[in-house]
Amino acid sequence: MKPFETTIVVDEHDLDELNHVNNVRYVQWVNDIAKLNWNTVATSSIKENYFWVLISHHIDYKQAALLNDTVVIKTYVTKAQGVTSTRIVEMFNKNTSKLLAKSETNWCLISRKTQKPARITPEINSLFF
Repeated sequence: MKPFETTIVVDEHDLDELNHVNNVRYVQWVNDIAKLNWNTVATSSIKENYFWVLISHHIDYKQAALLNDTVVIKTYVTKAQGVTSTRIVEMFNKNTSKLLAKSETNWCLISRKTQKPARITPEINSLFF
């Protein structure tokens, strides 16, 4: 697996009424880093022919992130076979290294031409492993 990483700084738009990062934001960050990872590693040709759709999502919330916290978001694919892949996303507080949330998502590769599931090609598989 090839880990991919980005960081974000929590701002007031990320907070809920308890002044913690809203759970919905964590879900958005999971989606955002998956998309960023794909757009960074996939060639133009691959992106012209395929896209991913989310088919299931599980997230464990461990600790709250607060205003101005820097969050390190790491992702990697643990499995890619047939038409599906499993992606892990881990979010850490940069200053304390404490795990804030961990997500496991399952994705299906879709052919742009047919709009149907497509087998993961060796070329696509090599992007993640």
